[in-house]
This record gives sequence, C-alpha cells and structure tokens, in this order.
Amino acid sequence: MKTIKSNIAKAFLGLAVVASPAFFSSCNDMLDLAPQGTFTDAQLDSTSIEGLLTSAYAGLECHFFGNNESFQGPITNWIFDVRSDDAYKGGQSLSMESNIHDLEVSNLRSDNVCVRDKWRNNFYAIDRVHKAMRAIKDADVDGKESMLAELKTLRAYFYFDLIRVFENIPYFDETVGDPSSVSPYQYSRDEIFDFIKTDLREAYLALPESQEDAGRFNKYVAAALMAKVSAFTASVNNDAADWNDVITYADYVIGSKKYALYDNFLDMSKVEFDNKKESILAIQFAVTADNAHYNYPNMLNCTYSEGNLYGSGDDFFLGSQNLVNAFRTDDNGLPYLTGTSGDVDNSVNVTGDYQGNVDPRLDFTVGRIGFPWRGHTYTSAWCRAYDLYGEYSGKKGQLAPEDPNLVPGIVPWGASGLNFILIRYADILLLKAEALIETNQDLDMARTLINDVRNKAKRSIDASYSPVDLDPMRASYKVEPYPAEGWTQDYARRAVRMERRLELAMEGNRWFDLVRWGTVVDVVNNYMQNESNLRTYYEGNSINSDEVYFPIPLEEVDNAAGGVYDKPQQ
Repeated sequence: MKTIKSNIAKAFLGLAVVASPAFFSSCNDMLDLAPQGTFTDAQLDSTSIEGLLTSAYAGLECHFFGNNESFQGPITNWIFDVRSDDAYKGGQSLSMESNIHDLEVSNLRSDNVCVRDKWRNNFYAIDRVHKAMRAIKDADVDGKESMLAELKTLRAYFYFDLIRVFENIPYFDETVGDPSSVSPYQYSRDEIFDFIKTDLREAYLALPESQEDAGRFNKYVAAALMAKVSAFTASVNNDAADWNDVITYADYVIGSKKYALYDNFLDMSKVEFDNKKESILAIQFAVTADNAHYNYPNMLNCTYSEGNLYGSGDDFFLGSQNLVNAFRTDDNGLPYLTGTSGDVDNSVNVTGDYQGNVDPRLDFTVGRIGFPWRGHTYTSAWCRAYDLYGEYSGKKGQLAPEDPNLVPGIVPWGASGLNFILIRYADILLLKAEALIETNQDLDMARTLINDVRNKAKRSIDASYSPVDLDPMRASYKVEPYPAEGWTQDYARRAVRMERRLELAMEGNRWFDLVRWGTVVDVVNNYMQNESNLRTYYEGNSINSDEVYFPIPLEEVDNAAGGVYDKPQQ
C-alpha cells in the first residue's frame, strides 16, 4: 500500500482536524464539536506536522462528515459532466438525487445541495491547508519551504476548482483571522486567478523534482496545474501571454521525462498503475480497515451489474448518446469534426447494429450492450433504469468484479482503492497542442502532440489485453493520426477540442472546457434539443448565460453575519 495512503488513514483516525466553525456558521451543529487529538504549539514536531500535511491532502477526498457531501459536491466533478453534453445523471429515477437531475436540465437554484456541498467541501479543505500552513510556519522542522509549497499547490487547486464553478467566491489566505468576514465580492475573478497563479509560481520554484512518498506533490504537479489554470484564463480572456504560459509550464512537465502515455488505454483503470505513467495529480484512494478512504466521490456511479457483481451498484453517471456518437470515425480513422467544440450530429446513432467505424476509446469509456465489460458481457440487466437512461454505464473508474482491490463484501457500490486522476499527462499534451494552435505558433508540433494521444488509442486495439473490454468481432475499431494535408488552424482547433472530448470523456473536464471556450450555452442547448428524442425529460429545458456558474449557496448567504455576502449595488 502506498505510504501517503497510510498517512492519510492515520491523519483521519488520529487527528480529526476539522474546519473552523468561525467560517461556516450555517453548519455549526457539525463544526462546534471539539476536535479530538489536536496539537498544542509545544507538541508540534515532525510527526504531527506530517499528520497535518497529510490531513490537508485528504481534503481531496471530499469525505468530511458522512457520505452525501462526497456524492453531492465531488472533487471528481462528475456532476458537471452531467451538466454538459457528455452524460446523464442515471440512477433509478429522475427523483433519485433530484438535486443532480436539476443540474442536468439546468434548473439551477442557490438552495441546491450540490451547490452547497461543492462550496463547503472546498472551503473545508482550504481550512485544513491553512491550519497546516500556520503550524509549519511556527515549527522547527526540516523541509519547511517544500511543505509550504505543497500546501500552496493544494490551495491553488481548491481555489481553481471553486472559481471555475462559482462566479464569486471569498478569497483569503492563512493570515486571515476571520474568514467569515471576507466578502465574495472583495476581489474580481481576474484577481483571484492571479492569486492562484502566484501560489503555483512560488510552489514550482520551491518544490523538489520528486518525492519519496507516492502521491505527494512535486514541482511538476504545480507546473501541470499552472498549465490548466492558464488555459482557462487564456481561453476566457483571449490572452496570448496566458497561452504562452500554458506552453511554458506544459514543457516543464513534458521535459521532466517523469511522465508518459499509457501503453494501453485501460491502464488508467488499474490499481497497479496508480501514481505511474500519466498520473500527475491524483486523489489517493485506499482500502482501509475503517472504510474511510474508498473512492467515495464516485461511489454512486458503479453499474447495476447482472448478478449484483459489484454489490448494489447505483448506476449513476451514464454516457450520453451524443458522447457515444462522437466516437464514430470515418474511413480514414478520423473523427467527424462537425462542430467547434466536439458537438456531433445525432442523426446517426452508434447502436447495437451500427456498422461504421468507432474509436476504441468508446468501449473503454462506457458499457455497450453485448460488449465486454472487464471480461464480462454487459447486458441490459446491468442498467438500473434502461427505459429511462438507456445503456452506457460509465466504465473508467471501475475495476473488474474479481479485482482484489474491489471489496463489495465490506462496502457496496464498487468501492475500491483505485486512484482518481485529476490531471493526467494526456491532458497536458493536449493543452500544449491547443496553446500552439490558438497562438498559431507551430501547427505541426500541435498535430504531433494530438497524434501521440491518438496513437495510444490505436495501440489499445488489443482484444487480448486483460481484463477484456473490446470485441473486434462485433465492432470495427479504427483510429488513425491526423495527416499533414489540410491541417489549418481552424481544422486543428476543431481537432484538438474533439480530442479532448474523446480522450478525457467522463473525467470531469468537458463542462469546464465548454465554459472556457465560450460555447457552453449553444452546445448544451443544441444537445438538449437533439437528445430529447431519446431522453424526454430534456423537453422544454435550456440553459442561459446566467446559469453557467453556480450561485453562492443560499444557506451561506442567509447565515453570513453583517450581510457580508450581500451583493453590492451596481
């Protein structure tokens, strides 16, 4: 078992470091409990500091007080893929986790518990980061600057996750004594992005190139996150300098030679590849005796499975027909680039009798009736509500039912210690390609990077690779690299956007890509209109520009002292 995972367990079991009750007045019933086993200044030594640091890392699990906050405000961001054109909510009915259904049809309200828990989870985690920062600054321990840099990277991740979800957030660092007094309107979005980037620049300079404990951040984690943050601001602001930062920081990661594309696409769904190859920043899930550190944020999303192989799978988070159709390829093994953001024509559906070519990543991403699922045959009996949500159960986060890292006898729903990768190497390669395309600097290099990712898909057409997920006897798998002919900036832009959709499907990226590209309203509205032929609950629903970002949670506004969350008059 990985060292950092053992440390996370120790942090939860022995430290019970909780968020400050001063900040979240709306949940005092949980936070006013005196924390057990916390440290006095005299007790702060290297062991206790390590515990506080590990507890801060454990904030990535979003598993603070129960289970619901993990499901409703997951750090994996699968609920935002449901907001996009990539996925359906799933489950037994529309009313099951109706809060997520409301997000799917863009019925966005400030009293939605997903809005509340996404906000709270990240700020709970930030509070842990700040507790550890203050302790480390006051302690006489070795490696202080490096540990502070790890925490700055963590803080940057949590704030980045917040600012791309909420339009307005309070920003404060570890020196602020009373976070509850900080207005979410004190700083502009650009200023908050600048704070995030400052943390990451400083962290990159102070972090080591490698860490002894798997899962702890090195300088290339900071660089990769900086590339993602800069891509977001570059897209939104059409800023060439930010695109150049994407290239610079992506090159730090690529040039480190610490990362590589998987040999087979299925490798990302194997525990033996945790913290290897493409894994840059990952949530360190683990199998522990207290059942506290499984992959809770994705626990609802295990397929129902015929014979209950996974133990009462809830079958949330299914791929949409639109996403499945995006994996079609033409006679040259290339995708159909019909839209600027990878939106596709739903007039030709990939169904059981589909005779055309498909990218093999389709069958690594979702279940299809009659096709292998980790060595078993996926049928309609694997679908909890086939008539409502169809097939296409999400596959990426699921191990084979026989995998020893899966323990349904202890906890149901496909509980496992499989890490969830928040940033992987393919993402960084594609971000660099996108930056080169947007700045029109080196289209040939961009094509090479995209083709590197596509060639991984091509070499994954191996029906013998275990567990089995492909069936070349039933499907015509064909994926090829892009040729130089016709590779213009416009075509390259459409290609890289489609490649991000195919490669990163159902990994929590699609919605945020659409947001930063400025296409989310048009794409999602077209999707709802077309998909309503299959999913009638989309009928009459739409999204507008005021519904892109989450509002501040109603409970936080109602309970904030002195009207600090009241929006200033324009």
